[in-house]
Amino acid sequence: MGLATVTIYQAIYIAMGVYLALLAVTLYLARPNVRRLLGALVGGLAVAVVGVGIESLFHTLGFWRYPSVEEPYGPVALYPLVVAVFALLTLIGWRIMRRFGWRGWITFLAILATLGALRDFLVAEQVLGIIVFAPGITTVLVDAAIWIVTMALAQAVMRLVAGPAGADRLARRFWSTNGG
Repeated sequence: MGLATVTIYQAIYIAMGVYLALLAVTLYLARPNVRRLLGALVGGLAVAVVGVGIESLFHTLGFWRYPSVEEPYGPVALYPLVVAVFALLTLIGWRIMRRFGWRGWITFLAILATLGALRDFLVAEQVLGIIVFAPGITTVLVDAAIWIVTMALAQAVMRLVAGPAGADRLARRFWSTNGG
């Protein structure tokens, strides 16, 4: 199956498998307790819910569109993927915050905004063709800013659910009875 014949749904399902595997590896390495894991998942869910509004707004403003759907937001199958991606990123951000504090977290956001925008423009648009962006630097800056804002939202929700990163006792494994 060549890249030109991949549908948006096939790309989403492939990405879901990849990101769930990355989430599993992150869970193993980050060792969150159950409350922290729940906070990351709720943070990802918050981003998915808010993401529908963000995508609708910027579709209406002419920044992008999904050629495979009539709605101003992405395909419904995209949003469970958003939950997994942002749960994964939130756990990484939590560990960075624990280790490096605010400076590390700000650096993480800058790197995430850069890589996220590159992924959106190079992979999602150019390689897979699942989204079409308006030309211009403004679209790139808006996309990067959305990565920052949504990551901050996910991190804030996780903090509300599980407390600040520095106050967390690390668990041995999130599924163990002693660590969670």
